[in-house]
Amino acid sequence: MELSSKTANRNRGNLHGGAFLWGGEFGGLVESIPIAAVGGFKVVAVDYRLSPEHVFPVALEDVAAVYAGLLGDFGAKSIGIYGCSAGGVLAAQAVAWLARASLPVPGAVGTFCGTGLEFGGDSTHLAPLTGDSGKSQTTPVRLRSLPYFQGTSDRDPGVFPFVSDDGVRCFPPTLMIAGGRDFAANSLTVAHRRLSAVGCESRLYLFDSMWHAFFADAELPKSQEAYDLICGFFGEWLQPAS
Repeated sequence: MELSSKTANRNRGNLHGGAFLWGGEFGGLVESIPIAAVGGFKVVAVDYRLSPEHVFPVALEDVAAVYAGLLGDFGAKSIGIYGCSAGGVLAAQAVAWLARASLPVPGAVGTFCGTGLEFGGDSTHLAPLTGDSGKSQTTPVRLRSLPYFQGTSDRDPGVFPFVSDDGVRCFPPTLMIAGGRDFAANSLTVAHRRLSAVGCESRLYLFDSMWHAFFADAELPKSQEAYDLICGFFGEWLQPAS
């Protein structure tokens, strides 16, 4: 997950991907540097604790601690949270977690290639990471098969906020991005519809023929297009710090 803001005015926070197993340090940099460079944001990459040593909800506790610290210097409406893959799931979870803790939710959130729902639909049968349409998974990809989520329920709104109407309504403006061949695509389309149904600002972009977390490759033209969308969205919704 990334927490971010416009330089000296708005802060953004990045929550890195990696299946809650890896992705700290360099993974956070891959997701943070392009957004800082393109948008001129200050980006804080959160190096949250990982499984198998740690399980749900310790990553949320780490994110909440960083967010609470940022609130000492920035208003909530000047802070955005985003993440890709596991970080996208964590970003969605963090919004619901903060709301339940009676903390102000951030000014905007980005949940990319993962969000506050279990993976589902036909997209879970697409080949992981590559999006090769000539291959398919016999066993569909499921978040709760990951060590981090062992013992959780797919009906728990703390794990999957979008299963609850109350969880949906607490969301600020939300940006969702995935590849069209991403195994997470279905979960994002469903989440987008649920947010829209309760009047929450939600934008969804599916990049045709692209795979899971495709914009980790900064050289791709579509990655650069995604960076522009992300920076434009947060630039639109985050308020300058007073």
